[in-house]
Amino acid sequence: MVDRTPGGAGDGDGIRTFPFPVDLSVGGVGIQVGPMGTERTWHAEAPLHRVHRIDFHVVMLFTEGPVRHMIDFAEYEARAGDLLWIRPGQVHRFSRTSEYRGSVLTMQPGFLPRATVEATGLYRYDLPPLLRPDAPQLAALRDALANLRREYEDTETLPLSLHTAILRHSLTAFLLRLAHLAASSAEATRQHADSTFTRFRDAVEGGFATNHSVSAYADSLGYSRRTLVRAVRAATGETPKGFIDKRVVLEAKRLLAHTDMPIGRVGAAVGFPDAANFTKFFHLHTGQTPVVFRAELR
Repeated sequence: MVDRTPGGAGDGDGIRTFPFPVDLSVGGVGIQVGPMGTERTWHAEAPLHRVHRIDFHVVMLFTEGPVRHMIDFAEYEARAGDLLWIRPGQVHRFSRTSEYRGSVLTMQPGFLPRATVEATGLYRYDLPPLLRPDAPQLAALRDALANLRREYEDTETLPLSLHTAILRHSLTAFLLRLAHLAASSAEATRQHADSTFTRFRDAVEGGFATNHSVSAYADSLGYSRRTLVRAVRAATGETPKGFIDKRVVLEAKRLLAHTDMPIGRVGAAVGFPDAANFTKFFHLHTGQTPVVFRAELR
């Protein structure tokens, strides 16, 4: 990546969190812009292929692909012209086999004012991390990022206060384009989804910790089980039960990775009062026990 950070801290769950390296950015400002490359890392003691967190934003614009990258336990495949937007606190891991080529922007939280943060959706964790702009959008994003990089590297023509102000404006222009793309992508996904599935998905999101029953969801939504099966399969290719189980597994993985909760409490938090049943369920869907999964992240 752009530079190496001087250290990283654990969050009590064995996953290291690496801070934004202000002292290594040009002029000590709160952003970095530069080329991606396999020879860089956040820290010399933390290989990028290990699961880790960062406390800053990362936007990668790829010029080659495909590149596989894990974000919050979901695998994404980016092609040339795609972008990945990783937000602070998300667990992620770089691929051992993919070559990362393109440009990368990193940004420290607090570099932009609150109004800009809200306008650009910097903390919209509901938006997709993988973005695929069309040709005009990609050209505009490339131009905006190239301009931002020029301003970032130009430390001679203006005093630091003006240099930083211009960086904020240039960064805002890029992020507004990026946020529009992210919101448009999410909206397009919603428009293509059947309303039956959308209601089911929202119900699962609100109830998966206590309700794993397809029939119960169908009854509460006023659908027959057959209608629900058709809608979910059309939208995702999965059965309703498979969709529910996938969400439960994701939450269990997050709790195992982010917390020191005992295995039994993790199971109870996702609807399994009996620890043995939780372990059996988790192993069935992941091929690992919760203990092994947690150990491999540490």
